[in-house]
Amino acid sequence: MISPVPNTHPQTAAWLRKTKAKQPSKMPPAAILRAATIVASLFRFADADAAMQAAEPAKGATKQIDLGGGTTLEVIYLPPGDFLMGSTPEERAWATGIEGGATPGTTREKPEGDPRSTRIKNGLWMGRTEVSVGQFRRFTEESGYVSDAEKHGGETQCFDPAWNGYRLTTKVVHPWKSMAGKSWRDPNFNFPMREDFPVVCVSWNDGRAFCAWLTKRERDAGRLPDGWEYRLPSEAEWEYGCRGGRERAIFWWGDEFEEGEGRLNISAIDFLPGRRKTWPLAKAPWSDGFAFVSPVDHYGERGRNGFGLADMCGGVWEIVLDHFDPQGAHEEPFFVTKDRRPACRGGNYFDVPGNARCAVRLGLRGPGYSDSRDGFRICLGRHVAVP
Repeated sequence: MISPVPNTHPQTAAWLRKTKAKQPSKMPPAAILRAATIVASLFRFADADAAMQAAEPAKGATKQIDLGGGTTLEVIYLPPGDFLMGSTPEERAWATGIEGGATPGTTREKPEGDPRSTRIKNGLWMGRTEVSVGQFRRFTEESGYVSDAEKHGGETQCFDPAWNGYRLTTKVVHPWKSMAGKSWRDPNFNFPMREDFPVVCVSWNDGRAFCAWLTKRERDAGRLPDGWEYRLPSEAEWEYGCRGGRERAIFWWGDEFEEGEGRLNISAIDFLPGRRKTWPLAKAPWSDGFAFVSPVDHYGERGRNGFGLADMCGGVWEIVLDHFDPQGAHEEPFFVTKDRRPACRGGNYFDVPGNARCAVRLGLRGPGYSDSRDGFRICLGRHVAVP
């Protein structure tokens, strides 16, 4: 008597019937059961792949990924499409002007490149928000992972509580410095971290480790077809997602900065905790409610773009898969073998308006570098080989 295979797939049941009919005495029951289990797994993977390849999901379709422990992560479907990558000379002039506030004469805007037609050939699923503290905590609890900042000798860039102004007329004093003993668990904000804050003080290595854990978890559960993986989005995928279906605009909602009120978290009219002063450089002329990080998706529908993605401008810089090319972002993922500087996109809570645009980009110091202004979001897409 062959014990039933739990949740037997219809094709597996047919295979079992044929096996018993053709070889009733040559194959031990235990061996048939083991083989049936393998066949069932193969059929489940085939079905999952067929489902991915069949009818394309609608734009904005969502899925909840179970991370275990009562924690989930939501992803949204982005169909294939075209957009204009980069920025116009007029946009870059605004970014370094009186309202944009980015420092003129630097190389920050040059690497964006002029607008060029870019194609996202394959649909993908992207996280509605950046990965949160609670989601990253779930990953570390199950995997035992230790972030780069937490390793022996590790450091991360944090706010310096002794900072009391830039002193631009005398000696410039920056509000950030590298600190040991700080990490995503305590980014030195001097207020309690919430589980729904975006995780910060994480590196490119840390983001990729989270994605590798999730890929293995979903593949082991039979929910991930061959050729698909959870990973960081490429620069092109990220910018396509940020624009939310628009071909081109300065921000995902359009070209007028003041229409961004109630949509994003950047430097604005918000006192620093325990002080009666704001960030001192160019800022939004309204309060967004937070001098530092804000909870993911805090602004609700108003903070979501045409794809339904939240917090794409401002919030925290989002580390992407590509290495930074100072000549501009690429349509296909870009990697180098020397001086690897991960690219990051989108601006952060401390940034001036000119640095919170769809096209803005910068390169980090290295794969292990982390900062209390940097986080990441994930995507589910075709496998990308990273050297």
